[in-house]
Amino acid sequence: MQKGKKVSPAKNVDDYIAGQPIAVRGMLEQIRGIIRSVVPDAEEVISYHIACYKHQGMLVGFGVHKDGCSFYTMNPKISNAFPNELEEVKLSGATIHFDLQESLPVALIQQIVKYRMQENEERAAAKKRVKRK
Repeated sequence: MQKGKKVSPAKNVDDYIAGQPIAVRGMLEQIRGIIRSVVPDAEEVISYHIACYKHQGMLVGFGVHKDGCSFYTMNPKISNAFPNELEEVKLSGATIHFDLQESLPVALIQQIVKYRMQENEERAAAKKRVKRK
């Protein structure tokens, strides 16, 4: 990006990926594919300048960092749910960071997306029960 030149925010996930450095696009597409394989009906949105997925609320997202990509779990307590699995990755709060030289932990990402779906579904069901009372 040229200094002083303002970049328009992406309007959708395709635009978001296309606007990223070529070196990270493949990893972004792979993360997108993993998410879509677990929850194909999730709504793709751009929120806080990153690609996000909604399924009965905000589910997960992905973005770019200096040395690769980030996977946003949208749950700061995710390490409680996957303590052993997350020992092998770079975790900062609710965000997992992947370097370009690493292979993505496909099974872990799938597990996290499924876990987050369950969390959102349980929260939505609880809200419905409260409204009925």
